[in-house]
Amino acid sequence: MSDCIFCKIAAKEIPATIVYEDGDVLVFMDIGPIIKGHALVIPKKHYDPVTQTPDDVLAKLHLVAKRIAQAQMNALGADGVNIMQNNGTAAGQEVPHIHIHVIPRFSDDGHHWNWNAKKYDDFDEMAELAGKLRKHL
Repeated sequence: MSDCIFCKIAAKEIPATIVYEDGDVLVFMDIGPIIKGHALVIPKKHYDPVTQTPDDVLAKLHLVAKRIAQAQMNALGADGVNIMQNNGTAAGQEVPHIHIHVIPRFSDDGHHWNWNAKKYDDFDEMAELAGKLRKHL
């Protein structure tokens, strides 16, 4: 896509700090990191959303994300890693090109997710929603 910033990065039309590259995947440092060392794993070919991305591409993205996570722990001394993939603006996706965030985490990094866990009214409500999901698998 000609107006996609990640496609432009993959085509080397826009500079980025590359961490890893092969024929299908590019990994570069996020310009606005949550934690320093935050990297983005993208396919060089444009896909979006996750539901329209071929399974083999998704598998390769996650295998590369795993390698980046290990590198963050080894090279940066990360105590843990967040691996995230957002879909749609309601989920926080800002660039409509499938990408995986690999974020090194440190015990003292000060970052906290704004996770406000909810509750189901009862078991029946949870079972009803699970049933709706099963019908669409």
